[in-house]
Amino acid sequence: MAKNASFSCNSCGNVTTKWSGRCDACGEWNTISEDKGISEGPKKGSIGGMRGKPTPLTDLQTDEAPLPRTLSGIEELDRVLGGGLVPASAILVGGDPGIGKSTLLLQAAAKFAENGLKTIYISGEEASAQVRMRAQRLGLTHAPVQLGAETNLRDILTTLEIEKPKLVIIDSIQTMWADTVESAPGSVSQVRAAAHELTTFAKRNDVSVILVGHVTKDGQIAGPRVVEHMVDTVLYFEGERGHQFRILRAVKNRFGAADEIGVFEMSGAGLAEVTNPSALFLSDRGTPSPGSVVFAGIEGTRPVLVEFQALIAPSPHSQPRRTVVGWDSGRLAMIMAVLEARCGIPFTGLDVYLNVAGGIKVNEPAADLAVAAALLSAREDVTVPADTVIFGEISLSGALRPVGQAENRLKEAQKLGFTTAIGPAGGKTVSVKGIKTQQMTDLTSFVGDVFGAG
Repeated sequence: MAKNASFSCNSCGNVTTKWSGRCDACGEWNTISEDKGISEGPKKGSIGGMRGKPTPLTDLQTDEAPLPRTLSGIEELDRVLGGGLVPASAILVGGDPGIGKSTLLLQAAAKFAENGLKTIYISGEEASAQVRMRAQRLGLTHAPVQLGAETNLRDILTTLEIEKPKLVIIDSIQTMWADTVESAPGSVSQVRAAAHELTTFAKRNDVSVILVGHVTKDGQIAGPRVVEHMVDTVLYFEGERGHQFRILRAVKNRFGAADEIGVFEMSGAGLAEVTNPSALFLSDRGTPSPGSVVFAGIEGTRPVLVEFQALIAPSPHSQPRRTVVGWDSGRLAMIMAVLEARCGIPFTGLDVYLNVAGGIKVNEPAADLAVAAALLSAREDVTVPADTVIFGEISLSGALRPVGQAENRLKEAQKLGFTTAIGPAGGKTVSVKGIKTQQMTDLTSFVGDVFGAG
């Protein structure tokens, strides 16, 4: 019986049973290739066994010391990693082209090497001389980092076995190719095989491996999603090219909190840490205007204050525009629907623009009330007081739901000089000295008390 063939899209990783010129999932042309197997697996009747003997869970020592971590000295990176680099860990770093992934990792490699880790930086996209030019621009020419330029996976693993480093950076995983897989570099099969071999090497040889991954136009790391399951930590490097701020976000971390963020500022000398992102995101706020609202959010374990900006104008088109930057467009549509259905405030015939200042992306449902306030402020041409922060989740019924870590949000707001906070009622009662809290039960009362509308 003929073997069933499998085909994968090199752009989005979608798997199909037949080849076609255009991918049905992402719409890209000439990106589908046959997915070759790495091996045939064990032969029928073969007898084998695991390398290590299974041990009962009860034999584990409850007083074992925690895993040792190596600090890079870059506090924002160490925070996102969960407190430093764990030995034998595999880390995947993704981001848009030109966002600064290579710059960040070269700076991190220099710091780790200076702290005693034997570090090798292997580039599949640049020659060693080009990496040295970047290091010279960043002032890292004296860092004890070994450089390599290679794409053949077999040669890389052979070199690593000889050199025995403690940290290896692969830039990028899409350029690596294994001669055991019959497909082009960057294909789904090649990326999966290379990630598997490098991750396995890291676990068996007590070596930490950092893999750089390209992203698709949808912002997802290119290649099969199984790569994200193989590694211990997945980090996304976010930011707008025209903006100086960069956000390093953990979306998976077996050794620390997920959704933790580190904030950096891009400069001519590389990436500089931002230790107080709230103050930086609000530094250019100036005099508040209609549509401007400050949201007290939580990113991982860190409270962050960001500004939501809304603009509403009459639409000359039959279908009004809804443009969102830094927030979920579907969530915006829901908030507008709740405002119209529960509060009688329509947005028909109006163009709506929503932006999160500073280039940061907000994923919290706790931002619902701040978005509603920004929309109402812009629509009614009413300015929200400059010393007020807002947070709270809105349900489809129009009720306001309590959110977590309210005390941390209020403390961060008080630290930056805010004196009033508007949030949902219910949940644990929290009070912070120096800041007055107004609790609202539903969206209707919020609209009436704050804007005098509804």
